[in-house]
Amino acid sequence: MTPKSGVFLAGSCITAIAAVGSVFELSSGEPELGNLTTGIILAVSIPLVVIFFLVAVKDARANQK
Repeated sequence: MTPKSGVFLAGSCITAIAAVGSVFELSSGEPELGNLTTGIILAVSIPLVVIFFLVAVKDARANQK
């Protein structure tokens, strides 16, 4: 694993945490940031989780010896 793939993997983890937090906030009934802002965070973070993870895996595979 390279530092570059590690950064992408960390980004995937952070955005996954944001997505899970957004789901819990929305399910609580009254999100602290409001429904719209929390929904936007959720909508943006889900694709970013997948993109960051795939880029991290691709980079790690490309740099294997």
